[in-house]
Amino acid sequence: MRPSVCDRENFMSDLRTTPLHERHRALGASFTAFGDWSMPIRYGSELAEHRAVREAAGLFDISHMAEFIVEGPGAAAALDAALSRRVSTLAVGRAAYALLLSAQGGVLDDLIVYRLDEWWFLVIANAGNRGIVAHELGIRLAARGVRFEDASDSFALIALQGPAAQAVLGDCGGVTEFERPPAEIPRYGAARARFGGDEVLVARTGYTGEDGFEILVPSDLAVPLWDELLAAGESHGLVPAGLAARDTLRLEAGMPLHGHEISAEVLPAQAGLSWAVEADRSGFVGENVLRESAGEARRVLVGLASEGRRAGRAGYAVMDAVDGAIVGEVTSGALSPTLGHPIALAFVDPTVSSLGTALAIDVRGTAIPTTVTALPFYRRKK
Repeated sequence: MRPSVCDRENFMSDLRTTPLHERHRALGASFTAFGDWSMPIRYGSELAEHRAVREAAGLFDISHMAEFIVEGPGAAAALDAALSRRVSTLAVGRAAYALLLSAQGGVLDDLIVYRLDEWWFLVIANAGNRGIVAHELGIRLAARGVRFEDASDSFALIALQGPAAQAVLGDCGGVTEFERPPAEIPRYGAARARFGGDEVLVARTGYTGEDGFEILVPSDLAVPLWDELLAAGESHGLVPAGLAARDTLRLEAGMPLHGHEISAEVLPAQAGLSWAVEADRSGFVGENVLRESAGEARRVLVGLASEGRRAGRAGYAVMDAVDGAIVGEVTSGALSPTLGHPIALAFVDPTVSSLGTALAIDVRGTAIPTTVTALPFYRRKK
């Protein structure tokens, strides 16, 4: 039985909202449940929002993400032992993509770790994994005597993405006193700045495959910062963008999504994330399992490209093109707005994972031809 409109309204009203929720309503956003959050999925046309990010700029509310502070003389060494990558080698003002692994080697979450000072780190985690990260990372760090704080409710996070992102930020007069000019912030770098009298963090990171920034701001300043960025971006073609565009953008860029391409049941190597695990060191959680399973034959993540308009979706079977045997499963798929044809990420048997291998996707009973292709599907122009 389908839930009634009243039931859905009651369900949505029980979800958490970001400090920008009323701004999204005023802009005519449609909302969806994303974990425990009510988030804007689109403001009008998700296709137009996607294209704006590729061609100009888009503004995303990602305040549902979780933020953790790690601080103390032993913070760097403690994080090294807790995560898949050595963050102690990061220079102040730089960031790294790292994995929080289980003792069994599976991916509990993928994180961005920023080194803000010699003994001070910021960890940003996925919204749906806030509790898992708080528990697991908290235990690992507490054992080493460093301060660990869940600061998620104190901050909002706004993503400004697209080729015009730097110009938009430069025209936003309210963000001032940069440690270094936005043009000099490197990819996976960050700089402190001021907005409304408070310190904000401007990081050159993102989840769209485009240049851009993610701005961490105290929650009470989220609305004025959002308004100023929209005003500054009007002449540059900036539009507010929702989760639907964010998903197709990250899919084109071949970026994994927790719960789809990565999970506690997936080893990093299966998802093409071996580069995020430093194998030349020891002593981190999950290390022994990864070494022991290195030669095992498990399904691996590949990119699939098809012709026509019918796209494979998460959960659709991937089949051998000759005998129709099931050899895998789609984890994410869509008709690519940028490329104009269907693309998908899928876990398949290693025997059919080579580039150029012809396969098929079962799209509602029809075998749609597809080909294993290199990732990412889309790469921005430098």
